[in-house]
Amino acid sequence: MRFIHLSFAAIAFLAAPAFAASTWNWSYSGSGYTASGTFTTVDTPDMNGGYLITGITGDQNGDAITGLYAAGTAIPGNDGYPVDNLVFASGPQLSGNGFGFVTTSGVNANPFYADFTTPAGYLSFESKGSSGTDTSELPISFSATLVSTPEPATFGLLLGALALTAIIVCPSR
Repeated sequence: MRFIHLSFAAIAFLAAPAFAASTWNWSYSGSGYTASGTFTTVDTPDMNGGYLITGITGDQNGDAITGLYAAGTAIPGNDGYPVDNLVFASGPQLSGNGFGFVTTSGVNANPFYADFTTPAGYLSFESKGSSGTDTSELPISFSATLVSTPEPATFGLLLGALALTAIIVCPSR
């Protein structure tokens, strides 16, 4: 009976959806500044091929990035232009909404793809402080590279095999 209960528990565990994340290296540069770091994204792209950025680390000109603005919100000083925090494996790698972050010194940045410029390219809107003063919008060169995509099924299979081995090796009394 114990074997049956443990078997059902193992099947339920293995059938549960696994949530995984992917890691990307990203960077951009423009006249007088550079930014680079790592994104954490969901493992599966949306129907348009965009991976939702859920975490960010890095720096801009040596100033540490301390936070990612939530998708659907605008950085201070850029009202009406909410970020969507999507990155794409092939170009353009950012949408027209881009992603938003803040640094230790209070610089807010929103790199995005500007299809309205001639030629089309990447821009970064930046502001300072929580009120978004001292704004600028400069052309940048942007790139992102997918570094790793975990295989969550592998981990689940390993745990299932260990549980089955324990059941076989340690029979009930």
